Amino acid sequence: MLVADEIQTGFGRTGTLFACEQAGIAPDLMTLAKGLGGGLPIAAVVGRADIMDAAVEGGVGGTYGGNPVACAAALAVLKAFRDGTLLDHARALGKIIERRMADWLKRFPCVGDARGLGPMRAIEFVRDRSSREPWREAAGQVAKYCWEHGVLVLTAGTYANVIRLLPPLVITREQLEEGLGVMEAGLQELESGRRAPPPGKENNRPARTTGPGRSPAKGGSA
Repeated sequence: MLVADEIQTGFGRTGTLFACEQAGIAPDLMTLAKGLGGGLPIAAVVGRADIMDAAVEGGVGGTYGGNPVACAAALAVLKAFRDGTLLDHARALGKIIERRMADWLKRFPCVGDARGLGPMRAIEFVRDRSSREPWREAAGQVAKYCWEHGVLVLTAGTYANVIRLLPPLVITREQLEEGLGVMEAGLQELESGRRAPPPGKENNRPARTTGPGRSPAKGGSA
């Protein structure tokens, strides 16, 4: 039996209604939540009729299964996806993010990887690409820069060295470009700080003298 967890990836977050579609997989069961309710608490288990009918009474359910407001929200979500326009927009958003991240991968050595599907993408921070040592502090610094400039991003990953992007599917292209611009500025600041000399080392030139091998006279200027 194959169970697909589409709680985070479902409902257009990867450019298709469900992420498993892009792998050509037809799971026996799927778990759904999050995007299903458009922000309201609701979850679902869907699957083949013979499997769903095999459960005993009360064997399949959830805490919020009977919430009428959440159910109404879920019906509205399904209706929003019906004509395919929202999925087309999600794919367009994904292409914008993919292009920007591919550019960051070329320009910024701190970006060790860029990956994802549709608008659900992430960049991984490393100290150097040869060792691929996770750089947790870099992810935190860029996230802090984004927050200070009006953009909220999420750090993630086993080593907390990843920033994951999952913008709302109703975001406009202009809003997305603005947010990505802030994030790019944060990457530039991070790399500039790494290239800058340590404090007090800005000028390593020897002091000037009044002549070859002589120090300035007392009270004189260098």
